[in-house]
Amino acid sequence: MSYCLNPACSQPKNPNKSLTCQACDSQLVLQGRYLAIRTLGKGGFGATFLARDLSLPGYPPCVIKQLRPSVDDPSIFEMAKQLFEREAQTLGKVGDHPQVPRLLDYFEYDRQFYLIQEYIKGPNLQKEVRKNGTYSEAAIKQFLSEILPIIKYIHSSEVIHRDIKPANIIRRQQDKQLVLIDFGAVKNQVNTTTLSPGGQTALTAFAVGTAGFAPPEQMAMRPVYASDIYAVGATCIYLLTGKPPKDLAIDVSTGEIMLQKYAYISKNLARVLTKMIDASVFHRYKSADEVLRSLDIESYFDTLSQGLISQPNSTSNINSDSVPTKICRSPEVMSSYRSTTTQLATAIRKRRNRRASLQSTHHASVGHVSNYSRNYQYATAIDSQSINEPTKVAKKVPTKKLDADTVITQYSGGRRDFAQQNLNLLNLAKANLSDSNFHESKLMKVNLRGANLSAADFGGANLKKAHLCNANLSRTYLNRTNLTDADLRGADLSCAHLTNANLTGANLCGANLTDAKVSDEQLARAKTNWRTILPSGKRVFW
Repeated sequence: MSYCLNPACSQPKNPNKSLTCQACDSQLVLQGRYLAIRTLGKGGFGATFLARDLSLPGYPPCVIKQLRPSVDDPSIFEMAKQLFEREAQTLGKVGDHPQVPRLLDYFEYDRQFYLIQEYIKGPNLQKEVRKNGTYSEAAIKQFLSEILPIIKYIHSSEVIHRDIKPANIIRRQQDKQLVLIDFGAVKNQVNTTTLSPGGQTALTAFAVGTAGFAPPEQMAMRPVYASDIYAVGATCIYLLTGKPPKDLAIDVSTGEIMLQKYAYISKNLARVLTKMIDASVFHRYKSADEVLRSLDIESYFDTLSQGLISQPNSTSNINSDSVPTKICRSPEVMSSYRSTTTQLATAIRKRRNRRASLQSTHHASVGHVSNYSRNYQYATAIDSQSINEPTKVAKKVPTKKLDADTVITQYSGGRRDFAQQNLNLLNLAKANLSDSNFHESKLMKVNLRGANLSAADFGGANLKKAHLCNANLSRTYLNRTNLTDADLRGADLSCAHLTNANLTGANLCGANLTDAKVSDEQLARAKTNWRTILPSGKRVFW
C-alpha cells in the first residue's frame, strides 16, 4: 500500500505501485524517491509516515515528518521556513549520536516542510509497559543510567527536546538500546512581541510538548534545559505506575505526588523523582549531571541520619533487623557509589540544618551502629572544623554476621534488604533470593550455584571468586560489581546490568548474556567459549 501526503485528501490509501493518488491526483513519490506506505502518527502541527527510499537498493525504510504551517500570513510562513531550516541543521548535528535518529534529508514542497529521518524499529516504552507491565526500581535505575547521558549530549548541543515521553523513547530491536525520537520540527525561538491577530505568540500552534509530561514553563512557551529533566522524571513515574504524574494523587499540604502510594520504591528514589518533577524550575534539577550525582549519594542520606539522630540508650548491638520495616522490605534500593568524604560532610550539614535537635543527639550517637561509621568519623571531623566544634567520633560496634540459614529464613519471612552485609563464604546454593538487595555486600567465595537471583541488586558488591554456576541472574543489577575470577558457567545473565562490573578472569563459558548491558572490553577480560551467548543473541565465534 502507498499513502497520499496531501492533508486534504479524503482517501489517502492507495494500492501498491500507484504513482498518483486515486482520490486527489497528488504525486505519491516525494522528491522522486520517498514513497509513504502508512502513517505513524498525527498531531496538530503535521504527521509522520513510514516510507521507503526508492533511490537505494532494497528500498530501505525511513521516516517522513511533514510539517504543515496553519497560517496564511506570508511573514509567518517565512518565519516558519527559517526556523525549520535552523532546526533541520540542529537535528543534523544531534543525529551524530548513536541513540538519536539520523537526519537524512529535509526540504520544502508545496508550502509544506519535510524532514526525512532514519527509521528505528522496535517498541516504544509506552507499548512496552502496556505489554509487559510496570517497571521495578532496578529497571528505573537502569533506564535513568541510559537516558540521562543522551539528554546530557542533546543539551551540550544547545538543543531542548521538549517532548520526552514513553511514546518517544524506542527500545531498538537490533541491540535493545534506548533511542530518543521526535524532537519536533520547530523550536520556540520566536520573538514574544510578534503576535498573531488573536493575541497569541506566533507559531504557538506547533508542538510544545505533551500534557502530563511537559512542565508549566514549557506549556507557557518558555522551555529551558530543566524542562527535559521534568519530562524524564514524569516518564519514570509512568514506567513505575502506568500513569502520568497528572493522574496521581498529591499531598495537599506539600503539593507533592504521593508516589510511594502507587509504586513500591525506596524513599531515596521517590525523593529524586519528586525533585525532577518539581513545578518550580528553581527547585528542580537543572541538568542530567545533577540527577546522576544525586543518584550517587542520595542512598547514603538515610544511613547517615540513622547515625546522627540516634536516640539515647541505642548503644546495644544492632543488626540489620533494626532497620525500619518499610526500608527492610524494599525489594531494591537506589544505585549508589561510595561518596567522597566531602560529599558525606555536605550530607551531614544538610541534615544538621534540617533537624533542630541534631546537636544534642549527636553526643548520644556514640557507640551507635552505622554501616558508614568510619566514613562518618572522617566527615564529622571535617564538618566540626568548619564550625569550630570539638570532634566527636562514633565508635563502631560490630554487627552479628548472618549465616546461610538466617538469610534463607529471613527471606522467606519477607526480608529483602541484605545491603552492606558480610556474607563471605556462605553456602546459599539453589536458594531463592530474587528481588533482593545485596548492594555493596561482601560475598567473596559465596556459593550461589543454581540460585535464583533474578532482579536482585548487587551494585558495588564484592563477588570475587563467587560460585554462580547455573545461577539465574536475569535482569540483575551488577553495576560496579567485583566479579573477578567468579564462576558464572551456564549462568543466565539475560538483560543483566553489568556496566562497570569487573569481569577479569570471570568464567562465562556457556553463560547467556542476551540483551545484557556489558561492553566488549569487559568481555575481553573474561573467559568465554563457543557456548557463550553474547548480548546480540549470537554465540562467541571461535
